[in-house]
Amino acid sequence: MDTQLLEPVTEVVETTAEPHPANWVTNATVLWAHRRLLARAAGLALVVGLVIAFVIPKRYTSTGRIMPPDNSGSSMALFAALAGRSGSELGGLGSLAGSLLGARNSSALFVDLLRSGTVSGDLIDRFHLQQVWHKRYRVDTAKYLARHTTIVDDKRSGVITVEVEDRDPRRARDIAQGYLDELNLLVVRTNTSSAHQERVFIEGRLRGVETDLKQAQIALSEFASTHTTIDIPDQTRAMVDAAARLQAEQIAAQSEVDSLRQIYGDTNVRVRAAQARVAELQHELVKMSGTSVADPDGGSESGGSGAAADGAHQELYPPLRQLPRLAVPYSDLYRRVRVQEAVYELLTQQYEIARIQEAKDVPVVSVIDTPGIPEKKSFPPRLLVALLFTLVAEGVTAGFVLLRQRWELVDFADPRKALAREIAGSLQSASEQLKRNRAERAR
Repeated sequence: MDTQLLEPVTEVVETTAEPHPANWVTNATVLWAHRRLLARAAGLALVVGLVIAFVIPKRYTSTGRIMPPDNSGSSMALFAALAGRSGSELGGLGSLAGSLLGARNSSALFVDLLRSGTVSGDLIDRFHLQQVWHKRYRVDTAKYLARHTTIVDDKRSGVITVEVEDRDPRRARDIAQGYLDELNLLVVRTNTSSAHQERVFIEGRLRGVETDLKQAQIALSEFASTHTTIDIPDQTRAMVDAAARLQAEQIAAQSEVDSLRQIYGDTNVRVRAAQARVAELQHELVKMSGTSVADPDGGSESGGSGAAADGAHQELYPPLRQLPRLAVPYSDLYRRVRVQEAVYELLTQQYEIARIQEAKDVPVVSVIDTPGIPEKKSFPPRLLVALLFTLVAEGVTAGFVLLRQRWELVDFADPRKALAREIAGSLQSASEQLKRNRAERAR
């Protein structure tokens, strides 16, 4: 009888002593009981989140898209060397791989060039970014620029996208455009193709030939001005024709003198006039013929005496006998001028061809989308920030409520609760002691 009465009691005691498992129903019940606290926390978090979202400065993103050129093997070897692909990493296979990969590999190379320190350094100096962003060190400015710049290449099309984020929309546009400009400058500045080397060589040779041509022309002009030699062959033919006419006139005049002497005698006026004309023609013929004696100063004597020579130098053309002697230096100077003119003309043509070839070898970046001034902000997403802050605050509040509920269910004699009371008491006594010390110091 007693045993039957005690068995149900034992079962009741065991049932009441068994703890309730903390499942989602229990947690939901606790949270529902504190729904007002959670609602107030959510409302406050939403307001604070909106305030934070509007306090965060706006940021704008400017985007530019470029298409690398289709490079040949030599150009790819050049850019592989620039990007550090060939050399220490790939050795002699770098240029071969670049030539085999073609335009597909050029996108990665151009991305490396855009991320290089040369481009970022030029942008920092160009836009004074260290002062604009209030950075003490240049390396920090470069890191800040790298964090706010996104450079991505499409593996299929090879198109490179450059995105720059900044608080000022105009500055974001300018920096994005600066990336494209600096890339072109870097490519042109580091171009070491064969066409470039040929153009540099021809350019230097052209300057030397131009100087030689000017000197040859000056020497020819001085010689021609000093000796009145314009065109030796034409002058020779003209002088011979003129001398032949004078000699013919002299012969005719001498025949006239002989005939007049037979008719009128030697004392007749007409005979003396004809003789005077013959003497003048003889004088002109002698003066035109000149002398074959060389001038010690490199010129020509036109007569046997110094007076005759001075008179010859004042004539319009050199004497006939001096033309062969003047023809040799004149021909030499004229030949030098013609040779220098031919070389100069040939080098000028080659120089233009080398410039055209160099322009073809230099890969120019094709801009698909020019960076523009962004009209809308890209950051922050205010509604998303406010909602995210609200969810985080609500989760923290719910966790605090559940932890407090679990803590209240812990037995008062539990060692964990005793340790917590001891720590709280120590902190409280330390706080009171600190307050008393401050009060004593204030007195």
